[in-house]
Amino acid sequence: MSSQDIPEESLPSTQGTAHEGAVATGEDPFADPGLPPHEHRIQDIDERAAKRSERVVAFLFSLSMLATVGFIVAYLAIPVDKNIYVFPIGHISALNFSLGLALGIALFCIGAGAVHWARTLMSDEEVADERHPIEASPEVKAKVLADFADGARESALGRRKLIRNTMFGALAMFPLSGVFLLGGLGPKPGTKLRKTKWSAGKMLINQNTLQPLRPEDVQVGSLTFAMPEGMSEEDHDFQQEIAKAALMIVRLRPENIKDKRELDWSVDGIVAFSKICTHVGCPISLYEQQTHHVLCPCHQSTFDLSDGGRVIFGPAGHALPQLQIKVNDKGYLEAMGDFPEPVGPAFWERG
Repeated sequence: MSSQDIPEESLPSTQGTAHEGAVATGEDPFADPGLPPHEHRIQDIDERAAKRSERVVAFLFSLSMLATVGFIVAYLAIPVDKNIYVFPIGHISALNFSLGLALGIALFCIGAGAVHWARTLMSDEEVADERHPIEASPEVKAKVLADFADGARESALGRRKLIRNTMFGALAMFPLSGVFLLGGLGPKPGTKLRKTKWSAGKMLINQNTLQPLRPEDVQVGSLTFAMPEGMSEEDHDFQQEIAKAALMIVRLRPENIKDKRELDWSVDGIVAFSKICTHVGCPISLYEQQTHHVLCPCHQSTFDLSDGGRVIFGPAGHALPQLQIKVNDKGYLEAMGDFPEPVGPAFWERG
């Protein structure tokens, strides 16, 4: 219901009185009331209170430095596999709990120190500034610089040396936490990426039957997967090692093998190549009997097993490594050494 629908006698008799009174006296009813009067804090009038606040801020920054040191000590001293009981969370990693607690304290103390410094020691006087064009005039630039200088002076950063030094210390030490976290990326690979479980004399074990392979077990056109003798799926590092040592066994007709070294490293046309794609490390499992090509299912890299395992299609960067094999005295296929080059995708140490 609008005011036009209300009977005139029902309208308040004082409606418009304030506005009319203001007009009558020449006052602007919408005038800017301005800022409330500034109330000084105890730190503004009592230097002893200011000193106490300074010590509190310095204590928080110092505590942040100690927490950073604690973070580094915990990272170096606490074993990765150690667990502790923390109520009400339960059993958790002692290392993760210590690192998180130390890092949280370090961050909190820096933030709390900065907030306490701003609220008790920096100027809290409100300043109203008129709106101005976006383009800054020389006078505005000069004013900004002057305001910056005033702010720097009012922050007492130069005069409060204890705060300044402890703040710089906290900010300088805190990034050390991130530097030490780089160690969590794990130990350097060293030569582990260059070596596999294959070595001279190790028999080729069929991954399906877990039995040593004889030449007669591999038929022309068949594809068999093998692993080194001595490996077991129960080993704690089986997945890491099989990712490098997995082998493809294919039997070709010797006259179909185009690469001389491949023929020399084979046994009656039986060739052994790494099963790990040289693009991003996917296991290869698709074999075309007529073309002697194997296809990686991830990104369709295609390799010719009759021509040294070279890449004929797709994003893979280099040929599949071949393993030199022979037949031992017992009639089983065995390796004559490790792969001549690192298996799988290219990596920064390859060369």
